[in-house]
Amino acid sequence: MIYLDSPAGVGFSYSANKSFYTEVNDEKTAQDNLMFLKRWFIQFPNYKNRAFFITGESYGGHYVPQLAQLIVQSKASINLKGIAIGNPLLEFNTDFNSRAEFIWSHGLISDSSYEMANSVCNYSTYRRQVQVDGNLSPVCSQVWRKVSNEMSRLVDSYDVTLDVCLPSVFAQSAMLNKLDEAAKIDVCVEDKTIKYLNRKDVQKAFHAELVGVTEWSVCSDVLRYDMKDLEIPTIHVLGSLVKSGIQVLVYSGDQDSVLPLTGSRTLVTGLAKELGLNTTVAYRAWFETNQVRLAYNIQFCFKISTTTPPTNSIKFSIEHYHCPSFMLVLSN
Repeated sequence: MIYLDSPAGVGFSYSANKSFYTEVNDEKTAQDNLMFLKRWFIQFPNYKNRAFFITGESYGGHYVPQLAQLIVQSKASINLKGIAIGNPLLEFNTDFNSRAEFIWSHGLISDSSYEMANSVCNYSTYRRQVQVDGNLSPVCSQVWRKVSNEMSRLVDSYDVTLDVCLPSVFAQSAMLNKLDEAAKIDVCVEDKTIKYLNRKDVQKAFHAELVGVTEWSVCSDVLRYDMKDLEIPTIHVLGSLVKSGIQVLVYSGDQDSVLPLTGSRTLVTGLAKELGLNTTVAYRAWFETNQVRLAYNIQFCFKISTTTPPTNSIKFSIEHYHCPSFMLVLSN
C-alpha cells in the first residue's frame, strides 16, 4: 500500500522549487501524481502487473477520479482496476448544500437557522464567498455565525456523534464532575498524531525531511491552491471511469456534516440513472461476524447479457468511519 502526500507541500512532501507552491491546482496535482506513479513502477517493476486501486476521501473526490481518468486517457502502463472515495466532494452545490439538512436532522441547529440556511444564505454560497471569492457578505456571515454558535465548538463536524478532544481545563472539569467516561474511540487521536509525526525518531524512520516548514501539521501553510477548482464537478468523471470498465466505490460515513452522505447519495443515484445502470444488489443492511451494522449499501451495474457477469459498476455505501474491518467486508 502506498500513502502519497499530495500535492507537494502537504505532509512531508515538498518541492525544491518554492514557486511551485503558488501555482497548484487539480490539473497539476493529477499530472504530478501520475508522474510519481510512473517513476515508482519503474523503480519497483515487480508490482507493475498487479491490480491497482486508488483511494481517498474528502477532496480526494477530485484527486482520485482525476488521477484515474488521466491514467486511462494517457494509456499509462498501470493496471488500474478501481477507485474508492469516502465522503467525497463531487459537486460543489449539491455536496455543500446538503449540510444544513444534515445538521438540522441531527438536532444540532434550530428550525429558524435551518430556514435561514436554505432561504437566506446556503452553505455553498458561504463556502464560495469564504474560500473562492474571499469576500464574505454580512448576511451570510450572520446566518452561519448563528449556525456555528448553535452547534458550538464542542461538536465535531467530521463526526457529530463523537466526543471531542477537550482542552485540559474542560477535561479536568469533566473528570471532577465524573462526566469523563471511557470512550471507545480515541477522540484526541489527531493531537497525538501531530505529536507522533513531529518526533525526530519517527521522521528518521520514515526517511522524511521537513523542508520549508518547522513542523508537520494537518494543514499546509506553504501551499496556495487554486480554490476555484473546488467548483469543478467530478461526478461525471466517475461516469466516464465506469464506462471505461473501472470499478467505482463511493462510501459515506453517516456522521460527517462537512460532506454529508445525503449529497453523495443524491449524486450517485443521479449518475446511475443517467448511465442507465441496473440495481443488482438492493438497498440493504450488511453484516460482519454475524452482527448487523448501522450501514447500508446499494450496487448498480451494467450487464452485458444474462450469462455475462457485470463488467462496469458503481456502488454507494453508508458506513461508520471508525469500523475499518467492516469496510473490508463491504468492499469485497
